[in-house]
Amino acid sequence: MSELLSLTERLISKVSLTPKDSGCQDLLLEYLSPLGFQSQWVYDGEGDLRVTNLWTVRKSSHLKAKTLVFAGHTDVVPTGPVAKWDSDPFTPSYRNGFLYGRGASDMKSSLAAMVLATKEFYANFNEPFLNIAFLITSDEEGPATGGTVKVCNDLKNRGEKLDWCIVGEPTSVEQTGDMIKNGRRGTLSGKLVVKGVQGHIAYPQLAKNPIHLFAPAMAELVNTVWDRGNEYFQPTSWQISNIHAGAGAGNVIPGECVIDFNFRFSTESTVEHLQSRVHSILDHFSLEYDLKWTIGGMPFITPQGDLVKAVQGAIKEVCNIDTQLSTTGGTSDGRFISSICSQVIELGPPNATIHKINESVRVKDLEKLKEIYYQTIVNLNNLSKASLLHLT
Repeated sequence: MSELLSLTERLISKVSLTPKDSGCQDLLLEYLSPLGFQSQWVYDGEGDLRVTNLWTVRKSSHLKAKTLVFAGHTDVVPTGPVAKWDSDPFTPSYRNGFLYGRGASDMKSSLAAMVLATKEFYANFNEPFLNIAFLITSDEEGPATGGTVKVCNDLKNRGEKLDWCIVGEPTSVEQTGDMIKNGRRGTLSGKLVVKGVQGHIAYPQLAKNPIHLFAPAMAELVNTVWDRGNEYFQPTSWQISNIHAGAGAGNVIPGECVIDFNFRFSTESTVEHLQSRVHSILDHFSLEYDLKWTIGGMPFITPQGDLVKAVQGAIKEVCNIDTQLSTTGGTSDGRFISSICSQVIELGPPNATIHKINESVRVKDLEKLKEIYYQTIVNLNNLSKASLLHLT
């Protein structure tokens, strides 16, 4: 068995359900600490709810060397009914060229590949021109309030400068490297309470049905074109996720209607503009309402530049394919890292089975992922070297 598969297996075997790390980060440090990485732990919460964050870095001897950060998470989502798995979700198993287990593709395989690519790099480059760091959290699949965002705030407060970041999210489709994320949409949620007057359903003149009152406004919200997107992003989307009203009886007009909705928005829209337009529509229909907003993350984009070119070049060399840039899908911790790092991309194995029963990763995809990470480090080391030589 390769060292890569062995490390991936050991990570999968740890039951690290959000927000538990269950020793995964200690395991990664077994490989990184002997390479000269210096570590800092950042915690949030107590007991079973404690979040474990690791920031570890090896500095180059060159004072103005650029910094590459590998970022990821050790926590995994719940397994669902274990009886529906073909094998125990926390006992790594192999079938038909695939490695099965919770976290196999999201994203313990990426963590293993990142660490071992880094180990290989330092074995081949004794005096690198690059700082390499790892930012690992156990709070990505959950609220994400005590995880990467907390570390980023600490780094920002002490003036740490990050140049490039690769997040190991599973971004590929058919084979490793065919798609990378060079940005993500923002997420803005609202909890809307439309107020009416409860009453007997036989006497509607004595009540005000909030569902009926909201219906015209909902139709306009559904049909509104919020923006048309741009070359990187699809148009902003508004969707209702939950709607609830009623006292549970068939003869009672409800007194209020509660609607949960969400925007996935592009860089063509701002939080303030979206909020203003929603309030304008609700006010247009003279609704009495309360509305609470939650910003889940801002959109970010990494255009063609040093990092994208370095990753594309690595993928071309290892896989002989041209990778597709994309900003589709959900949010990631890249939204927090982009506040302190101008170039952030996501690259990982195929995502077809993430969060599913029988989550898996193709073994050959995992091997290629490590090679891509390694060649990307080499490419960025060359860029950092060129930058340092230019300064001198």
